[in-house]
Amino acid sequence: MRFEGWIAGLGTSSGTRVVLGHWQRTPFGPFSDVMLERADGERLLMAPTQETADFIGGTYVFETVRVVPVRVGVADRTWTVTAGPLELRFLTGRRGPLGCLLRAVPGALARRPAWSACTYWPARLLLPGVRTRGSARAGRREWYGAQDLRPIRAVSASFAGADLGVMAIVEPPVRFGFGSVPRRPALVRVTTTVALEAE
Repeated sequence: MRFEGWIAGLGTSSGTRVVLGHWQRTPFGPFSDVMLERADGERLLMAPTQETADFIGGTYVFETVRVVPVRVGVADRTWTVTAGPLELRFLTGRRGPLGCLLRAVPGALARRPAWSACTYWPARLLLPGVRTRGSARAGRREWYGAQDLRPIRAVSASFAGADLGVMAIVEPPVRFGFGSVPRRPALVRVTTTVALEAE
């Protein structure tokens, strides 16, 4: 199963870390979801349908799963996200050398699991915490192929009306699956491939 779109990962000074998936092409059609880890370690998934919640909840680990509307707006470099009790806004910056390099990766190559295997160690060295392949729940396997990377420069966020503070690094790493997002807040264009049975 293949998912093509964007992943934004960011931290806040309250200790809450947020991972947004904004998917243009998936087996379920276009949708967005939010994975959120609180400072106390609670992992929360917010997905727009029961079908997407069941699939994501069957692949990653959460204490709480909510089916709520997830709306994403993009205007120039500003992203606005509403997901249940979460209100999030972030601003992206100009891509650096790594982002320019990733943009040169052809889509057909980024979608191949073999490419994810080749980039596994470079990704670990350049982006601590990031893994391009690994095992998920229920015997599933995953591969990530990145095609762009932009830094996130500013964040404002609240949860259930409480301000989450200013932007911070993603520390500690999120614990939804086998890897985390980049330690420095970033927006990544990615193709995620999920094999439903271990190979």
